[in-house]
Amino acid sequence: MWPNRRLCELLKIEHPIIQAPMAGSATPELAAAVSNAGGLGSLGCASMLPDGLRYVARQMRASTERPFNLNFFVCPQASTSDAVLARAIERLRPYYEELALGEPPARLPPMGPGFDDARLDLVLEIQPPVVSFHFGMPDAAAVGRLKQAGIVILSTATNVAEARKLADSGADAVIAQGWEAGGHRGSHAPNSSGDGVGTMALVPQVVDAVKLPVIAAGGIADGRGIAAAFALGASGVQIGTGFLSCDEAGTDGPRRALIRSATDMDTIVTDAFSGRAARAKRTRYALEMEENRTRLPDFPQMFVLSAPLGNADTKGDFAFHLYGQAAALNRELPAGQLMRTLVAEARGIFDTLSARRRDEVRSCEPHKKPEDPR
Repeated sequence: MWPNRRLCELLKIEHPIIQAPMAGSATPELAAAVSNAGGLGSLGCASMLPDGLRYVARQMRASTERPFNLNFFVCPQASTSDAVLARAIERLRPYYEELALGEPPARLPPMGPGFDDARLDLVLEIQPPVVSFHFGMPDAAAVGRLKQAGIVILSTATNVAEARKLADSGADAVIAQGWEAGGHRGSHAPNSSGDGVGTMALVPQVVDAVKLPVIAAGGIADGRGIAAAFALGASGVQIGTGFLSCDEAGTDGPRRALIRSATDMDTIVTDAFSGRAARAKRTRYALEMEENRTRLPDFPQMFVLSAPLGNADTKGDFAFHLYGQAAALNRELPAGQLMRTLVAEARGIFDTLSARRRDEVRSCEPHKKPEDPR
């Protein structure tokens, strides 16, 4: 049924639908259910320790014989200066006082880099069918070792220049992440929270810029969005927020409740929680931090300052709930049933468009005169 099967053939999957690797929310149960339904299930592994990563990989292989994806961050070691930390502490001190938290942390632990030699060796030990990256690509030596092991490599681009860089760096497919997407922006360098390109504008430009299969991401939650992505030239889609309401997702109660009542204007892109731009629930904290911006500690060290606020919060003023602009389209279904629904909806649209095209062609054909019976 799919008008473009490049991604299906590359990933060896039945349906070109990737479940986004949302750390914490994308459980092995969710990823396996998506893979078993013919898509590509994914796990966010950026913060997993080696034993934890080995464990979830074993869970995946015990739950599905089909391909799955492990996702990692590509980011340098955080190196927040003393001056930046001091300004951030002063900016957040009133919130700490409001919540009776005492003084903000005066030191930040070393963090990063995201994908180092140790993680590379671990991935080569686990041998997942697919590995995806956020914030860029590993160096050429690491990419070469992954390819030599037969692992398919995906990575995210938020603009055309990043897509070209991924193609030049050895990616097998590009995830074109539009402004609408929930979670952290996959930009290759930290950028302004107001800097982004929507999916509708981004996908066709990336398709024109690279020869690789392009995966549309951001604002896609039903068959209409899937069909639209193919009309723009994509070879598949990545859906994150749409899977947050599935039975198997690790979504906590407060975020499920927010998604049930979500509107298109619920979210904001902010770096106030992690130090990098991410689309999350519009809260008092996020809005006030945007109104009075200051340089923040590097990703992910900013979490050390912001996490205590969320942990002590009882009103939701400081909560960090990640989801995208299409959350109002979510369905509360088991992941396998949601996959079947998405495929059926997309098929219905493709069939309708094909029927209309056939009717248009017939209407343009010249009418033949009836033959003379003599």
